[in-house]
Amino acid sequence: MVDYGMGNLRSVSKAVEHVAAGRVDVRVTDDAREIENADRIVFPGQGAMRDCMAELGAHGLLDPMRACLGAKPVLGICMGLQVLFETSDEAPDTPGLGWLAGGAVRFPADAVDAQGRRLKVPHMGWNRVRQRMDHPLWRGIDDAERFYFVHSYHVCPDDSGVVAGTSEYGSEFTAAVAGDRLLAVQFHPEKSQRAGLALLSNFLAWDGCA
Repeated sequence: MVDYGMGNLRSVSKAVEHVAAGRVDVRVTDDAREIENADRIVFPGQGAMRDCMAELGAHGLLDPMRACLGAKPVLGICMGLQVLFETSDEAPDTPGLGWLAGGAVRFPADAVDAQGRRLKVPHMGWNRVRQRMDHPLWRGIDDAERFYFVHSYHVCPDDSGVVAGTSEYGSEFTAAVAGDRLLAVQFHPEKSQRAGLALLSNFLAWDGCA
């Protein structure tokens, strides 16, 4: 689990340790060599793109993270999803890791629900996630299961083929992506009770193939 000074590492690590049940050695680290040698990577995060990229750089983790992408199973969570893309409207002058084409955009301030009520930004709370591909990520999880979100920005992939799940907040947005040895979600599985634990367990069992 990558520790670059941002994100709710304690709750994520506890959730991963719970589903690992002693079968997997779970380590929270900012050591580049440990990250490079790990069998799989959990990349959590909260906050802003600019701060995230700055902290990754300050910890010497930009190149190690780029080296891991595509080489071993990686799970991105919240900001750990957004930073995989090229850009974010939150910090137009700060490029992301650029593993996926596209960027993150802010929910519009005038977004409304089906009844015409103004939606608050950030989006906080439980939302249903529609599964858009058959993937090991979703094993044992019902379509339209609820997951817990906290975010003001959402990603817009250039390639719709990477979209593994969508949700709605005023309009449909990407809630999960999947690619070569990569899973990344906008919601917080560590806060999403049974479904979130199932997703984390699926990741620990995943060999990186679709």
